[in-house]
Amino acid sequence: MEKFDLGIVGGGPAGYTAAFQARRLGKSVVLFEKNAIGGVCLNRGCIPTKTILHSAELFEEMQKAASLGIEADNLRLDFAKVIQHKDEVVEKLRRNLELALKNSGTVVVKEFAEILDEHKINSGGQIYECEKIISATGSAPSDLPSIKFDGKFILSSDDILELKTLPKKIVIIGSGAIGTEWARIFSSFGVEVVIVEWASSLLPSADFEVSKRLERIFKLKKIKFYTSTSAEKVEIVENSSVDVFLSNGEKINADFILLAAGRKTVNSEKIIGVSYIGDEAGEIQLAHYAIRQAIKETTGISYQKSLIPSVIYGCPEIAWVGLREQDLEDGSFQKSLYPISALGKSHCDNCIEGFVKILSREGKILGAHIVAKEASALIQQIVIAIQNEIPIGQLKEVCFAHPTYSEGVFESLLNL
Repeated sequence: MEKFDLGIVGGGPAGYTAAFQARRLGKSVVLFEKNAIGGVCLNRGCIPTKTILHSAELFEEMQKAASLGIEADNLRLDFAKVIQHKDEVVEKLRRNLELALKNSGTVVVKEFAEILDEHKINSGGQIYECEKIISATGSAPSDLPSIKFDGKFILSSDDILELKTLPKKIVIIGSGAIGTEWARIFSSFGVEVVIVEWASSLLPSADFEVSKRLERIFKLKKIKFYTSTSAEKVEIVENSSVDVFLSNGEKINADFILLAAGRKTVNSEKIIGVSYIGDEAGEIQLAHYAIRQAIKETTGISYQKSLIPSVIYGCPEIAWVGLREQDLEDGSFQKSLYPISALGKSHCDNCIEGFVKILSREGKILGAHIVAKEASALIQQIVIAIQNEIPIGQLKEVCFAHPTYSEGVFESLLNL
């Protein structure tokens, strides 16, 4: 029986972060991962999707290059190479991560692991005794009671990454982060996209003005969408396409469906004394939240759960943190909304869509919602300000560089 200070089941962001932090503290660590190191984020989520999204954005931008003085004759898309590039990026990052774990002194066991009790793990018939155990086994795509994945016409977010050719038309069920980003990818590649969302607006977890702006952007991109609508059933047509029957009585025929209805935890059984973090905890399903949980679990460094930023990638990016306007009572707050088109940098970059919206009360920021290029970076300024309770008056004293998108944050603050 081998003994370790820490045993970790799951090699995704939560698992490998816990391993690195524990090793820095001099603890002996064993990490179990039956699949690929890196978990969903690296292998089937964040990284491969953003790699494909970058190709899509570049392809769309190059189609407009002539207006910027760049002639791009005979521009064409080789989707197979897009996927090949995605695979190469994932493989490179996975190898680097595996090497980093090895160099850190973490013992990695690439086999299925079963947690027997709060101190014992069984893997490959061998028992590992651990002073502490962390379980971070992640999540899996969710289907619907009436619509199940088949890997051919009804695809999950895992399946979609293995496409070899582009469809002519796709129906995306769900407009959260996964649905929105894949809608942007397919639309940029020239695919006809239809989104079906049961909520009353796209991206329902966002501030209502963000949702409205996303709907406007999608209309400009000719992405068709239905809100307050559900997919009631689907039928495969002659083993070549799929019919989607909507709650509003309409029927849509497409090459296939991307079912982006969220994710579910893969392990429901909990053992007292074991720490469950990451997606398995069943809370916020974001890699950076999993990383924060792992850091707290191993080092004790805390975080504010209410200030976990959300980001939707694509052009323009969407990011938010804190309270939404619909969370607040009328008259109980101040609002500033500054258009990105008022910034010189947005015109330099030919990316004028969006805004910076800040909500405040008594001189303190309550929440911020940004639609803009670089929104994923801009939101961190707000996170730092809220978490450290920096008064808006003090933030107004900061000098923001020009020309930048950060000026949008500054200008929005000046209006409060």
